[in-house]
Amino acid sequence: MEFMPFSVFMIPIAGMVMILLIVGIVFWHKGREKELQVHQEMRIREMEHQRKMKELELEVEKLKARQGPEKAA
Repeated sequence: MEFMPFSVFMIPIAGMVMILLIVGIVFWHKGREKELQVHQEMRIREMEHQRKMKELELEVEKLKARQGPEKAA
């Protein structure tokens, strides 16, 4: 009957550990979802910025093309 006291203490401790693990996993999962959402928003902003920069580059090229013939005349 030596095994009996060991299991009496281990069952409540194991139950508490399982509860803590479940709560930890839930919080980790929620944090990971938020992290992925932030990365997605950052990537969208980066793509919008790149698109705007490309539009500005095209606009600069158009202005240079217009000013080129005027300077020659």
